[in-house]
Amino acid sequence: MAASALARAAAPSLFCVSGNKTSERKGAFHSQCRVKSLQSGWGTDCAAQSLTARASTFTTGVQLGATPCSSLRSHARNPRSITCKGNDDNGLVPTKVKKKDKKKKKYFKREDVIEAEEEGDPIGDLFPRPSWEGIKRSAHVSDDAFAKREKPQPEDGKRPYKYKEELAELQAELVKLQEWIKHKGLRVVTIFEGRDAAGKGGIIRRITERTSPRTVSVAALGTPSDREKTQWYFQRYVPRLPAAGEWIIFDRSWYNRAGVEKVMGFCTDAEYKQFLKTCPLFENLLIDSGIILIKYWVSVSSKEQEKRFKERLKRPEKRWKLSPMDLYARSRWSDYSYAKDVMFSHTDTKTSPWFVIDGNDKKAARLNTIRHILSLIPYEDVIKTQDIKIPPKQEDNYERPPLREQTFVPQEF
Repeated sequence: MAASALARAAAPSLFCVSGNKTSERKGAFHSQCRVKSLQSGWGTDCAAQSLTARASTFTTGVQLGATPCSSLRSHARNPRSITCKGNDDNGLVPTKVKKKDKKKKKYFKREDVIEAEEEGDPIGDLFPRPSWEGIKRSAHVSDDAFAKREKPQPEDGKRPYKYKEELAELQAELVKLQEWIKHKGLRVVTIFEGRDAAGKGGIIRRITERTSPRTVSVAALGTPSDREKTQWYFQRYVPRLPAAGEWIIFDRSWYNRAGVEKVMGFCTDAEYKQFLKTCPLFENLLIDSGIILIKYWVSVSSKEQEKRFKERLKRPEKRWKLSPMDLYARSRWSDYSYAKDVMFSHTDTKTSPWFVIDGNDKKAARLNTIRHILSLIPYEDVIKTQDIKIPPKQEDNYERPPLREQTFVPQEF
């Protein structure tokens, strides 16, 4: 199969950013593919090479352009490795292969997750595996720990709740906190970090939903420019720090260097080690200057992350949340776990601790986080509604122009 034909056939249907290699000892076809959905405007970059004149066996990961047959789709709900030989009216005829003979890797489609055999790192050619030589870590609670633990008992402190009622009460308290920050001229910085689809954005939106954007604002910096890459690493974050009476929420922050930049190879080992050394010093400078710094890590299990990825694929209004880097990052789950533990080892200090949020239950995570923030900053209600009087309307003889001279929005609803 020609590379261009493989790319054209694969792009409309597969939502996979990965690669697949068939063993030269077992198969007759070898491909390395990076496919990005044309429907999402990601483009396509695919290179394939035939090792023999005719390929006799294809795996589901290699036969990217084929439309899955009905039997293959039935296996997607109960995934197992499948080898397809020959053709049927839909392109493939599946043949079951014993689980023990294959090493599985998940490929994301718009409707199902199909498991295909894999040897090695599927994105190793694009993003080299990070080196952890000489970098020590301390054991911390992994992101899967919340999912594996037993059902919470009443003594854990949990209680039944009505989400909308609880959220309304907490948001009313956030407004009081906002006014207290303005009244006292406080400077507050809150950082939210965590894996993709952990629920950071949902928590931040509930915090800012009822507050003033002039007081409580969100800083979500994009990819650094060529000029910013040559600056002191923390330099582009400093202008976003708050002035008196402001609360800045970082949706990801300078900890990108400890996570995605290290795991995906966007920084050198020297830059990474320098960050681990200087980050606590930088944060101590912020705290010594009077800034209230609060750091949250939103934890999510692998199973829950996969569920949310699939939901984003099915819902157009959420599809923008799923970037190619999110899919790349999932295949580096263990490396991200190690990076998180190393980050905690160096930056989870007494003066600037990390607070871990169980993000597997999104609604509970939002309520727990807001309540925790309110407990960290002592505040008082400075809104004196009883002292506010609405002045009477101005009376005059001004005659306004007719409404027909104005252009109105069409009223379709």
